[in-house]
Amino acid sequence: MVETDGPDVTACERCPALVESRSRIVNGVGPDDAALLFVGEAPGANEDAEGEPFVGRSGTVLDDALRDAGLARADVRITNCVRCRPPENRDPHVEELDNCAGFLDGEIEFVDPDLIVTLGKVPGERLLDRSVAVTKEAGSVVDARLGGASRRVLVCLHPAATLYDRSQRAAFDAAIATAADLAGVSTDGDGQSRLGDY
Repeated sequence: MVETDGPDVTACERCPALVESRSRIVNGVGPDDAALLFVGEAPGANEDAEGEPFVGRSGTVLDDALRDAGLARADVRITNCVRCRPPENRDPHVEELDNCAGFLDGEIEFVDPDLIVTLGKVPGERLLDRSVAVTKEAGSVVDARLGGASRRVLVCLHPAATLYDRSQRAAFDAAIATAADLAGVSTDGDGQSRLGDY
């Protein structure tokens, strides 16, 4: 049984292990017409408890980087490849990613963002349909066919990577700043959008 309301999934039982481990379905948050869409892997314990993506320590890192780039969390949309917490925060299995793929495709089509930012290896590989060396490719922009449309995708580290390896923070922050520039949502000194520079 699957039920949806716009880009939100209100009921789904496709993945028995995830149904067992979740306390709720964690849908994307942010404006329905956001210029920037951030895509993570799957909810963790904090996200499952609060019903919102990236609200734990990783969320604080993301919020700080957004603020430094001149954005607020409320300015962007944040979602995940999989909407239910995997047991023990394990990586989602391919079948689980496949089961949720239509929901992510629908959300991307619904929001129609100017730029999609993949947070970590799993969403990068999922959306680009290839192996991704996140640390080497962080900040790079790729044109990808998603749901029959061409979309710009920016590869980014997962915010948690900066918690385990502080040397990754500069690359993470730079990628978020690049995303803000490319989506035309950051401003230069005279308040003009820099979108035309790209």
